[in-house]
Amino acid sequence: MAIRNCKPEGGAGPGTVRDMDLGEVATFVNTVKLGVVATVGLGGEPQAALVGIAATDRGELVFDTSDSARKFRNVQRTGRVAVVVGGWDEELTYQIEGVADVPAGDELTRCQEAYFVQYSEGRQRAASGSIGYVRVIPTWVRRADFRSEIVETTEATFDQHPM
Repeated sequence: MAIRNCKPEGGAGPGTVRDMDLGEVATFVNTVKLGVVATVGLGGEPQAALVGIAATDRGELVFDTSDSARKFRNVQRTGRVAVVVGGWDEELTYQIEGVADVPAGDELTRCQEAYFVQYSEGRQRAASGSIGYVRVIPTWVRRADFRSEIVETTEATFDQHPM
């Protein structure tokens, strides 16, 4: 979870530089539990969907979806997603971009367990045999806090860990 850059929006100027790590992102994701996932379709068109989402102890995001869904096929094809979490109940959001994959074997089991902590009913969906799991490893995060008169935005880039 190496932080390469952490700065207020626009670099210099008013605002306070604050540290951000993937643990903070994971805690927020596991509190909010919903996110909008954006992928790119075969023709280059943007596609977005609201999903139930969880975070692992490594700061990865995990969601389940039908293995025939557009977002699932897009992830398999491109390996990239953007996710927005938050903003519904209060004016605090995390925008996350990252590398995405469909984990298998022990990695799938680890990701599923993190997801099932958030969504115990996910076990029933998994038993249907037509559910796939997507793991997102954040590479860029922007935290935007609009709850006060001074808007605080912070960006961080993260090294990818081996999948």
